[in-house]
Amino acid sequence: MNKLATSELEATALQIRRDILKMIYAAGTGHPGAALCAVEIVTALYFREMRIDPANPDWPERDRFILSKGHACPVLYATLARRGYYPMCDLDNLRKINCPLQGHPDMKKTCGVDMTAGSLGNGLSVGVGMALGARLNGLPSRIYVLLGDGELQEGMVWEAAMSASHYKLASLTAVVDWNGLQLDGRVEDVMNINPLGPKWRDFGWHVQEIDGHSFPQVLGAFAEARRVTDKPSVILAHTVKGKGVSFMENEVDWHGRTPSRDEMKQAMLELGEVWNG
Repeated sequence: MNKLATSELEATALQIRRDILKMIYAAGTGHPGAALCAVEIVTALYFREMRIDPANPDWPERDRFILSKGHACPVLYATLARRGYYPMCDLDNLRKINCPLQGHPDMKKTCGVDMTAGSLGNGLSVGVGMALGARLNGLPSRIYVLLGDGELQEGMVWEAAMSASHYKLASLTAVVDWNGLQLDGRVEDVMNINPLGPKWRDFGWHVQEIDGHSFPQVLGAFAEARRVTDKPSVILAHTVKGKGVSFMENEVDWHGRTPSRDEMKQAMLELGEVWNG
């Protein structure tokens, strides 16, 4: 597949936002706020940035994506379906018994998933292991890890950050979904993680700070990370929880809430689709 132009990425992102809401509404459960805010990041990775082959999902030389904030899995599932890893109709079965699209990604059950996610804080450590493994095996694979900002309150993240710097894992890029909200409220009130940029620099990482909803900035940041050869990279992506739906944006209640039928109709209308489901 040819890499999508920016206008095509924007159109794909809009459709993925619709997919996310339809999946969560049909399931009656899920995390819309956490999924909607990461759409541009994940879309850019799968439709422009990563070396992957949906027809050969276990290709050893492929790049890997780790969704460390696994509760945001609808954004990954929708993206994988639109990229051709499995039929779009599979999205109708989110969180159903015996369905491969569970409430957190499972690499043994879902085609295209590179890490089974659950408890927060694990993703960067797994990314370090994958980057070391690729180096030892002489593979060109790059590793991308998407972390939530509240997830950075986990000590395991910083152990992994220290290890990645120690081993100079330039093939590893972390992206922090920096929306300022977590399950219990504002990140800075629950456990302040600032100053975030200086922290990562002190751990020996190349740091960029961007608008996580701007495709030019997201793609530019990935391009810059590829040019760094002596250290891992982190992209601090400012995002909006619930991006794309006015009444969900920056509202912590939408971290893990399912829209009602009327809310769903309004949300879909804002996303350019008349919905009568």
